[in-house]
Amino acid sequence: MEILKVSAKSSPNSVAGAIAGVVREREAVEVQAVGAGAINQAIKAIAIARGYLAPTGIDLICIPAFTSVTIDSDERTAIKLIIESR
Repeated sequence: MEILKVSAKSSPNSVAGAIAGVVREREAVEVQAVGAGAINQAIKAIAIARGYLAPTGIDLICIPAFTSVTIDSDERTAIKLIIESR
C-alpha cells in the first residue's frame, strides 16, 4: 500500500489530489501524520478527495490507527489513516 506523509504545512488540495489518484489506481492508500496540525490537514484532504471521487461513483472510507515512525532518529507515534474505496 502506498504511504503519503502529511505535514502541518501540506496543502489539503494537493494531498487530496494525491489521495484521489492513488485510490483510482490501487483502491487504497495510507496517509501518515504526526501532530495536530498535520492531522488537521490530512482530514481536510480526505474530505476534499471524497468530493473529487464522488462524481465517479467512488465513496471513501477512512480507518484510523496508530503507528510508529522515525523522525531524525527519534521514534514518534503517528496517526495512520487507511483510506479505501467502497
